[in-house]
Amino acid sequence: MSFYPIVRPRRNRANESIRRLVRETKLSVDDLIYPMFVVHGQDIANEITSMPGCFQYSVDRLVKAVNEVKKLGIPGVILFGIPEYKDSVGTEAYDDDGIIQQAVRAIKGTISDIMVITDVCLCEYTDHGHCGIIESGDVVNDATLDLLVKESISHARSGADMIAPSDMMDGRIGAIRNGLDQEGFENIPIMAYSAKYASAFYGPFRDAAESTPQFGDRRSYQMDPANSDEAIREVELDIQEGADIVMVKPALSYLDVISHVKSEFQIPVAAYNVSGEYAMIKAAGQNGWIDENRVALEVLTSIKRAGADIILTYFAKSAVEWIEG
Repeated sequence: MSFYPIVRPRRNRANESIRRLVRETKLSVDDLIYPMFVVHGQDIANEITSMPGCFQYSVDRLVKAVNEVKKLGIPGVILFGIPEYKDSVGTEAYDDDGIIQQAVRAIKGTISDIMVITDVCLCEYTDHGHCGIIESGDVVNDATLDLLVKESISHARSGADMIAPSDMMDGRIGAIRNGLDQEGFENIPIMAYSAKYASAFYGPFRDAAESTPQFGDRRSYQMDPANSDEAIREVELDIQEGADIVMVKPALSYLDVISHVKSEFQIPVAAYNVSGEYAMIKAAGQNGWIDENRVALEVLTSIKRAGADIILTYFAKSAVEWIEG
């Protein structure tokens, strides 16, 4: 075996041209999905305090914002709705005139060639902030499935290109797949939040979506952050039930899970670079403690290097400019 001075790994790092030639992981605009929040009203663009650069948009302003996303070449957006009113069973989630349904129709009626993905859950729509029906202080699994199916069908009927269930109820992918198929939406893919952890990194999102639980927490249905083998079991179940894409959420603290899922299954893997991960980088960058651009791109590259085919990130728009720049 030959060693230094014959072997010099630095030769392949000498300048940017050779670094580009030998780069193993290449982040692209094609990898990105941009999450967006939509509210009732007109001419609204409320910046989210804990997520600088992200906004709650009314439908009219959302359409304009989505058009800007399209111009950047980003393949898709995922929509989260903030309802006009909330109740114990999240009625607006599956109302054909709900905020997400209005937003999807407005986007699809105006903009072509961008994928509109809808988050399917009840937490934004319930007055208690949990992801399903509450009985005796706990989320009831099977009764919740019926509402998630209704929500998914309503989104598909409005023109959604993909359904993304994030609730973590047992059996919801199979129930939604069957429901969509029975209504003639067999070609609508499902991106399942398969390994969604009960993470402390969701705080800013709950401000943005106004979905903080009014009691307790979500650890009885979201996954324990200490578990990785369980993630594999969850992903496998979702694939068996009909998921077309599986997701790990959050991303940065779960790179090992992303890698394990990707190596275990021959299926597209998405990872959600969540609000807390975004907010930490933004705050440190604004304080001059880090180079925000470089750190954000390093994080996104690490998520792709771990095995993610798709990255949902609030950095998507900025990342396109940084990548191309």
